[in-house]
Amino acid sequence: MGPHLGRGALLQRALPPRRAGQSAVRDLILILGDQLAHDHPALAEADPAQDEVLLIEAPGEATHVWSHKARIALFLAAMRHHAQALRAAGWQVHHIALDEPAHASTPTLAGRLAATLRTLRPARLRVMEAGAWRLARDIEATALTEGVPLTWMHDPHFLCSRADFAKWAARKRELRMEWFYRWMRQRHHVLLDASGEPEGGQWNFDEDNRAPYPKQGPGLIPPPAHFAPDALTQDVIALVEARFPNHPGSLAHFGWPVTRAQALQALDTFIQTRLSGFGRHQDAMWEATPFGWHSLLSAALNLHLLHPREVIAAAEAAWRQGRAELASTEGFIRQVLGWREFIRGVYWLDMPDLAEANHLRAEGDLPAFFWTGDTDMACLRDALRQTLDHGYAHHIQRLMVLGLYGLLAGVRPQAVSDWFLAIYVDAVEWVELPNVAGMALYANGGRFTSKPYAASGAYIQRMSNHCRGCRYDPKQRSGPDACPYTALYWDFLARHEAELAASPRTALMVRNLQRLSADEKRAVHETALQWMPRPTGETPA
Repeated sequence: MGPHLGRGALLQRALPPRRAGQSAVRDLILILGDQLAHDHPALAEADPAQDEVLLIEAPGEATHVWSHKARIALFLAAMRHHAQALRAAGWQVHHIALDEPAHASTPTLAGRLAATLRTLRPARLRVMEAGAWRLARDIEATALTEGVPLTWMHDPHFLCSRADFAKWAARKRELRMEWFYRWMRQRHHVLLDASGEPEGGQWNFDEDNRAPYPKQGPGLIPPPAHFAPDALTQDVIALVEARFPNHPGSLAHFGWPVTRAQALQALDTFIQTRLSGFGRHQDAMWEATPFGWHSLLSAALNLHLLHPREVIAAAEAAWRQGRAELASTEGFIRQVLGWREFIRGVYWLDMPDLAEANHLRAEGDLPAFFWTGDTDMACLRDALRQTLDHGYAHHIQRLMVLGLYGLLAGVRPQAVSDWFLAIYVDAVEWVELPNVAGMALYANGGRFTSKPYAASGAYIQRMSNHCRGCRYDPKQRSGPDACPYTALYWDFLARHEAELAASPRTALMVRNLQRLSADEKRAVHETALQWMPRPTGETPA
């Protein structure tokens, strides 16, 4: 890994003129849209006199899944700012724009890469580990076809390499994030006392971090950092509106960090004003409160504008200086050092099988209201509409409202995963797919979770105010006023009764189901059927 050059610095070299007649490129360094690190390792080893940088905007990446306009704009704006910074630092940059005429007939990243390799004929293509299995295979195939040697570089952005995770996993009978997280805390000496024990005497303060908001509401929450689009970003927003007019979502609220300097400011704002309130209410939901106390740093992290090491260090320093409670700090660090690193390891360990996993044999189509927010379920409507407005929802909304519906209603995991990948600005497949297919939908049969995250409307009622104004009653299992989540929950238990009864973690849930009479179960099923989408091509009986 190259030297750390401080806040916002880029590795910089003097750019000597090429020798007369010199046209061949030694190393062509392909920087993908989620690899915008200020200390990219390939640049640390490169020579601007011989090596060049390539960034590719490909419309196929926006249509591979029907991407939210804000997601497209974030990637493009961040890439264009990064290309600008690289040039200012002295690098020769080939930046293929989205609508570049020379590549108009080639929408895919692989196709545009192939054309560039044929033009430049580099001696070698160097790429940092991709964030999607599909892209990695496409790049490998393209380099092979074009006869250009390919060198993959380790991504130092992550604190656990893919190889180290595989070694850790090989020693475990079960993959559980908690054990991995403790190992990472020790490995990187995070929130440990002088004797190497966890600060506060325990590894996990999760029990302290599950409170709903007070009955009167969350009160005043300091806003997250918001960045007015500069001229370059405004040009990108106009391009996205013109090029992808029918894609979902709005750009009216776009204010995401698109440079390293902005990302550092977003981190500072969170640490100074929001970390102190994050932990206790991190699972809470409230109508028209899209961000809560959450950091909104995942997009900057996943684009490599921030390094997780500096995020973790800033949070730990705030606690040690008395500016945040330990439970809140630990809960935040667990998401970055624990869950984020764990999920990436699982993704690369289990691909490509994870992308096709469907343990519960769910075959329903994704309901159309996921793209519009037009539903009378208050919790789902609020999560969907804020997602369409901002390209963002926090983790409990994603898991216990949006993902929960997909799980209980039997929606095909690939359809739900594609929607999550399309709709959120921070979505890169390595983080999205395991979280959605593996955690929310139990599609891999509990590979790293001990049970399905199944719950009735009672959970949403406890953690939010959505049920107060909803036409459905979370206490009713059947009938026209029954909460769809409650009806679907009980029907989910019935559909998977044998498997759930065999697990100690879910056996009690099934015993509660057995208290229902045959007539009650029939009424629940008839109510649930109204909310279970059918597979493509299937018509009602």
